[in-house]
Order: sequence, then structure tokens, then C-alpha cells
Amino acid sequence: MDPSLRSHYLADNPPTVVRLEIAPHFAALSPKQKRYAHHLSRASFHGTRVTLAQVSPESPAIYDLILALHRACTGDYKKLSTDTSVSSSDITLWLEYAAQFLGNLGNYKGFGDSKFIPRISPEDLKKLCDVNDECKSLHEKATKTGGGIYETKNAALMHLGYPEAGHMTAYYPNSPTVTKEEISIVGDVLEEKKLLIENTRLRKLDSGDFELLIASGVSNPPASERDLGDVSSIDLTGKLADKKLHLRFGDYQEEMAKIALEIKKARKDAANEVEEKMLDEYARSFGTGSIQGFVESQRYWIKNKKPMVETDIGFVETYRDPQGVRGEWEGFVAMVNQERTRAFGKLVDAAPSMIPKLPWSKEFEKDKFLSPDFTSLEVLTFAGSGIPAGINIPNYDFIRQNEGFKNVSLGNVLSAKAPNEPIQFIRKEDDQLFRKYRDPAFEIQVGIHELLGHGCGKLLQETAPGEYNFDIKHPPMSPITKKPILSYYKPGQTWSSVFGSIASSYEECRAECVAMALSCDFGILEIFGFGDGKEDISNEAGDVLYAAYLQMARAGVAALEFWDPKSRKWGQAHMQARFSILRTFMDGGENFCELKSPNADIKNPDDLEIHLDRNKILSHGRPAVEAYLQKLHIYKSTADFEAGKKLYDDITNVDEWWAEKARPIVLKKKIPRKVFVQANTVLDENSGDVKLVEYEPTIEGMIQSYVERNV
Repeated sequence: MDPSLRSHYLADNPPTVVRLEIAPHFAALSPKQKRYAHHLSRASFHGTRVTLAQVSPESPAIYDLILALHRACTGDYKKLSTDTSVSSSDITLWLEYAAQFLGNLGNYKGFGDSKFIPRISPEDLKKLCDVNDECKSLHEKATKTGGGIYETKNAALMHLGYPEAGHMTAYYPNSPTVTKEEISIVGDVLEEKKLLIENTRLRKLDSGDFELLIASGVSNPPASERDLGDVSSIDLTGKLADKKLHLRFGDYQEEMAKIALEIKKARKDAANEVEEKMLDEYARSFGTGSIQGFVESQRYWIKNKKPMVETDIGFVETYRDPQGVRGEWEGFVAMVNQERTRAFGKLVDAAPSMIPKLPWSKEFEKDKFLSPDFTSLEVLTFAGSGIPAGINIPNYDFIRQNEGFKNVSLGNVLSAKAPNEPIQFIRKEDDQLFRKYRDPAFEIQVGIHELLGHGCGKLLQETAPGEYNFDIKHPPMSPITKKPILSYYKPGQTWSSVFGSIASSYEECRAECVAMALSCDFGILEIFGFGDGKEDISNEAGDVLYAAYLQMARAGVAALEFWDPKSRKWGQAHMQARFSILRTFMDGGENFCELKSPNADIKNPDDLEIHLDRNKILSHGRPAVEAYLQKLHIYKSTADFEAGKKLYDDITNVDEWWAEKARPIVLKKKIPRKVFVQANTVLDENSGDVKLVEYEPTIEGMIQSYVERNV
């Protein structure tokens, strides 16, 4: 790899380390609630090694090496420097890499999917690891397993993706010859069997047969506990008609068994029968590998309204599987912020009057808006490759559409800031206003995105042979073509199975567009305490709206960091979406949104500034977003993958100017993404009391927090 390109993959120097503040919210819990939170936190973090194994083959060894080096010096890195003759500055480079690794639970960025490598030289790291035999052994594994901690020669391996493109993936282990077509054929066969596959990996055998690796705490669950009964292999079809798919249980067996055990312990401190049933289904799913058990857990989860301790755990998001169907492990435990939750409750109440303002007719909307539970949470634990600002789950549209969903905003994630944090691409004239209002603007955006964005919309389906959830004899008129719709979802098809690898990013884009459209509604701004509900772009509500549009435009520029010029591939679902929305702003007309350069030469800029006309947000910004949103939504509702993919590919295409002029500036000015130091909980087995242990927001504190979790 070109040395100048290699530098883009070096670990952040230093990473931005912040602490999730949780102490007062945890202290407000009863002893019973604290035990409940403790066991669920343990269950979540027991999945740490699952996430690591899903990222890359070398990630588990690197994780063990980080912990082993800490143990070798009992956290006294000055002593380690003395013992190994490695300079303290080089040890700091290792610790910076370690903190970023732990913040992403792997050596690929959780937000961006590109590899990062240590700044400490390979020779100095080897010298550091000579401190004892354990570290020597782990160093050898970390450097030789999979892509290896320092591997940069193979440019394709620097990004997650399909094996046939040479990219890194651990969802198809030891399967370098598996193709997209083969993955799709297996997926289609399992779709016909109605087997969901979020908790699986797929391996291609030397014989040409395949193994479906199912995460479970036991390797041979009884037939009665399996979703397909006593089926042990399945005949494949199409080009694989002479091959079989063998079902293999026990993937991540040790971890899944520990998770199921902690879930059962948490059940003893559940607050009600609904929580007990939810935990029973979690334990069944993680213990036996039943994904239907997980589906049932989510049904109970949405019925568990306004708990004091909120949690969700499992193979949830499918962003990092190149096929977009297999889920990454994550689990969170959080406390409810009652004051902020009241504001979100008002947004829930307003939802039925807001959704009709979106640019489609009632035929493309749910027959009845299923009022969700929407809470503002303070995170105690979030185990996974990164912490979002908000969540809308479950991700199963058949539950969302017919039974309901939940939305959560993660308050202490939104508010976590590093001191003197720089802000790129914002003009000096806008800096003070942006700093003042960016947090409330983002909170409103997250609320609309999760509740109304992901929560709105109907998939037009043939729900069973000959049965439809719309009038098939008089199908609705498409607002795009002005003709009756021609496509819809067939039996067994889902949003993810039809839209495949673009589904996650496309849906994030649709939800972000809903947020940009409806944040222009001054009634919503009033709900959050800004303005009086009357349309006035010049008042404080207008300040918040202006900050929201600036924030989205800024995210669209910064998104270029997550586009890879070699593969011409986007590495992060949300950022691809935000780039497309920036492009939509810039296409809004009459100079509504422009990128300018201080040197006045935008063809050869030396920097980039966003110039956004506040007075044209309502007249140009909102209509441009709504026109784009209408297409995104109708193509999704009608299963029109071909039109949807063309639309999305076109608007997220990175042309020569963006790639060669804008992106180098973005890379030069990029700010390290935050990594969060989380608190730990310790249970006194005799008294049943739970103690909260907090750590300093430093690279050493980050490592110490993982050492003491002992996962």
C-alpha cells in the first residue's frame, strides 16, 4: 500500500476518550433494580468475544493481548517501559491503539468499517510483548491470524465486505471462495423455510456444501427447541442444486451459555410478568439457538412499557454483514431519564397528526399508528462495536407494522463532549449559534428519526398466497409515476431480503429525511421547548432548525471519510445517507446550500465552509428533502428494488471533485470519533448489594474497565 494512503489507517493520536456519566441515575435505583441491571450488564458484556469474532479473525487475539500487557505490569506502564526498554512515548502509542480497539470492539472501526493499525512500530510492539510468555504467544497470534494487526499490503482487506472482492469478513469464516450468488441462494432457501438468520454465520466447505453456524449455548439442542425441528441438512437450489446446507449449533458456545445463565439470574429480579417472559425467551434463544425465541422476546419487550431499567440484547443490527442480513452482537442496559422522557411522550402523542404531513397518501402508511414507548435513557452498559445516539427496535417490520416498536434516545451519549472540541466546516459567523443549539437540534432530530422515521410507512405485501394487505384489484397510485403500483412484497419476502446490502443505509436515509422534513414543523419544536408553535424562522425555534440543517450538511461533508476510493464503497450506513442528504440540500436551488472555500476557488479548495441560507430552509430545503423522501419511501413500500437502488446509487456516487478535491480536506481535518468509558457493576453475593465502579476518562481508564469486567 502507498505509504501516504497507509497513514489514513493509523490509530487516532490521541483518541477522544469521554466518560458516560451514570452515577446519579444508578443511585436512584432500588437494590432489586440494581441487581437486575447488573446481571443484564454481565450478559451484555459476555458477548464481547462474540462481537470480536464477528469483526476479524485476529481481533480476539488482539483483545487478549491488550489485557495481558495490562496484567503484566498491573497497570503500571512506567514499569513496563523500564522492564522492556520501550520508550514511554511508544507505550502511549500502544495504549491509544488499545483504547480505540476497545471502543470499537475490534480492529475495524465500528463506525466506518475500515481497519486501523497501531502507530507503535512492529519492532517495538514485539519488544513490549517479550515481557512474558503469555504476551509473546498472544503477539504471535495477533500478528499472524487472519489479516494480522499490521497487515496493510492487501488494500481490499482494509475494509469489511464480501470475500470474493477480497475484503475482510468474519460472517463467512474460512470461506474465501464463497460468492455473493451462493450467499443469496442459501438465503433464498432459508427464506422459503421461514428461518431468520440474524444469529448465524455461513461457511463454505471444501466439498462445496455449506454449514450454517448457529449461535447457541449447547451444540446439540433437542429437536423440540430447534426452529426447524429435527432437520439437520437442507437441499440447496439453482446453481447449488447438488449441494447441501448443514445446520451446526454451538457457534460461540461458551459465550452464549454464559449469557443465557446471566439472563436467568436477572429473571429473579424482574419487575413484572412481562419482563419474566421476555427473559425466558432471551434465555431460550441464546441457549438453544432459536431465533424465534428472540422474536418472541422482542414481542414481550415492546409490551414492557416504561420500565425503570431498560434493556435489549442480541444479534440486532445487520450493518456489517456485507449481505445485510446477519446481525452483530450488542446489548444495552440503561436508566430512564424521566424529565426528558416527558418531552418524547408529547412527540409520541403528536405523531398521528404529524405523519399525514409526509409526502405520500394513506395507502402507503400503516392503517393505524402503533403508539410506541419512547424514552430518554442514560446508558449504564452498551456492549458492542459502537454506541448510537438513538435506537428504534425491533428491526422486524412484521412486528413494527402490526404490533409496535420502541424508541430510545441515549441522553448521556448525546451530551458527552470532549473539552475544547473543534468543529469543522462551520463558518465563524455560525460557530457560536451552532455550539449553543447543536445538542437540542440533534436530540430533536434523533427523536423524529427514530419515532416517525423508522416508525412510519407500510410495506405493501402479499401476506399469504392470494392474501394482501392492500386492495390488489384497485392498487394505490404511485405519486411518482401517477400510475397504479406494479410491485409489492411476495410471501416470505422481507424488507432486508429484497433490498439486501443497501437496506440498512437506505432505511437510515429515509428516516433522516423524515427528521429533516418534520423538524421544519414548529409544533414539534415547541414540544421540545422552543418557540410558540408559530412559524418564525427568526426566533429561537428558528435557531434550532438552522442548527439542525447545518448539522446535517456538516455530517454530509464529513461522510467522505467513510468512502473508500479504492473499492468505491461506502463503509458506514448513516454517513452514506447523510452525504446523499447534503447533495439534496445542494440541489435545492437558488444557492440554498453551497460549499465554498476561503481561497474563493471551489474547484481547488484549501478548506471547505458550509454556506446555508437560513431564510430558504422552508422554501427550498424542505421541498427538496420531501421530493427525495417521497421516492425513497414509495420504492421501499412497493418492493421496487431496481428503482430504489438506481436512485440511491446515483445520489451517493462520489465524483471526481468530491473524491480528489473535497475528500483530502475532510481527511486532513477529521476529528477522532469518541470512545466511551463505561462504568462497571460489582455484586456482593452475600448481601445482594451492587456497587457502581467508575473509571477515569483516559486511555488507561478505558483498558482498566475491560480488565475488571473479566470478559
